Amino acid sequence: MTVVRRSLRTERLVLRPTIAADADQAFAIQSDWDVTRMLRMASFPPDLEEIRQWFHDQPREWLAGEAYRFAVEQDGRMIGLVDIDEIAGGVGSLGYWFDRAAWGQGFAVEAARSPVRFAREDAGLEGLKSGHAADNVASGRVLAKLGFCFIDTVEVFSRSRGEMIDQRRYALNFTT
Repeated sequence: MTVVRRSLRTERLVLRPTIAADADQAFAIQSDWDVTRMLRMASFPPDLEEIRQWFHDQPREWLAGEAYRFAVEQDGRMIGLVDIDEIAGGVGSLGYWFDRAAWGQGFAVEAARSPVRFAREDAGLEGLKSGHAADNVASGRVLAKLGFCFIDTVEVFSRSRGEMIDQRRYALNFTT
């Protein structure tokens, strides 16, 4: 199934499919240790060329049904990213990150609601999974507000921290 690349809107935000030009702003956001230390797969310090290659590949991922990534904009400025990736067996993984200046304003919940609906209605997924570093309590609150249920805590490698961390895992089933 081909899923149409389209923008999503909320009361305060526009979520649009990412483009290669978003890489520089993503690099700026991920240059903040407080942002990147919560990202399991990101490197710190970030590598601009690696980020550019990642954004360059995102339209292909979308067409292949591997990942759907949305740049989150407020007043025309990218403040973060929400994505659904690691899609397999009818389930994808919800991820999100935001510029520190955007924290504490409810943007994560507001922004993630639309891609969750997109995953169910447009992409036809049966459910989503997600996870967060155990010390990222705010992310756990976001997932709870989105209706995710806590599953367990596992130990995973954090690329940004360069060490094993406890990750709290969650699931959201669309079929029940």
